[in-house]
Amino acid sequence: MTHENPIKNQKITIAKLNIAVSFVVLALKFAGYYVSGSTAIFGDALETLVNVLTAFTALTVIYFVAMPADENHPYGHGKLEFFSAAFEGGLVFFAGISILIESVRAFKSNQSVVEIELGMVFIFIASLVNLFMALALKKVGGKQKSVTLLASSVHLMSDVYTTAGVLVGLLLVRFTQLMWIDSIVSALVGLHLLVESYKIVRKSVSGLTDEMDLESLDELAVAIKKNVNPGIINIHNLRSIRSGNFHHIDAHLIIPEFWDVAKAHRATHDFEKRVVADYPYDGEFAFHLDPCGRKYCEACDVSDCPVRQSPFLKRFNFASNHMIKSVTESY
Repeated sequence: MTHENPIKNQKITIAKLNIAVSFVVLALKFAGYYVSGSTAIFGDALETLVNVLTAFTALTVIYFVAMPADENHPYGHGKLEFFSAAFEGGLVFFAGISILIESVRAFKSNQSVVEIELGMVFIFIASLVNLFMALALKKVGGKQKSVTLLASSVHLMSDVYTTAGVLVGLLLVRFTQLMWIDSIVSALVGLHLLVESYKIVRKSVSGLTDEMDLESLDELAVAIKKNVNPGIINIHNLRSIRSGNFHHIDAHLIIPEFWDVAKAHRATHDFEKRVVADYPYDGEFAFHLDPCGRKYCEACDVSDCPVRQSPFLKRFNFASNHMIKSVTESY
């Protein structure tokens, strides 16, 4: 069962705005590099060039992800978001290596920096623009649970921190006249990008390989606890496949053994509908129903049970770390 996201177009709008803003920031930073000749500013500008490329990629991916599921893609096209994040991580890695190479060259040649103040003005303005764009991407990406937008937000915030470091470095150059500081700052920018590229790629690989996402699992547990009704005795062997914002969840569900097929269907269908409505992601459940076998009477709150062996005491707590285990481990 799925529920439509009423503000899906907001993702496309913010992605288009990100492209426009990226071009503005790129122009400002290359202007700063042109007037100053600073290797550190060049590295900062190169990172923004990556932002432009990934902004186009993000918009393309969002268009495809918005397409409905079909016969060839029964879980939708959401995993493209993880590919997009991996591509962005690769570009960030390339930028980091390029900046390191350029910083070594500048250090060896003792390249001088001129018009430092004007160059700083350009990148300071660019940093403010980036900051507002990053916050907007984070807000929409968090609301829409978009891996693509959140990755772009993280990258832009990284860009903001990079620019802040460059500004500090240029201030040191300005007051000490030690030109090699510019090359050192540039190298630090490159190393920072290498670390960020690893984080981005690591997260995308997690999604592509269906690694268990503990955060979304905890959110699912909250939705389940809120909507458990009499007869939903226990859940175990829970698994989740993430396809962007769409999650397909498999689980074994223990129900009273005396329920007929029709009653079991109604109860589980209603349970699924309410859980999905409270789950932050779009999704569906596929339940494998297990009869209670009269083993869980103390955790079953069905009042009219004709086969009860002992009185009801309390429900299972439906903790996320229990639901992913086998029934014997979670009882």
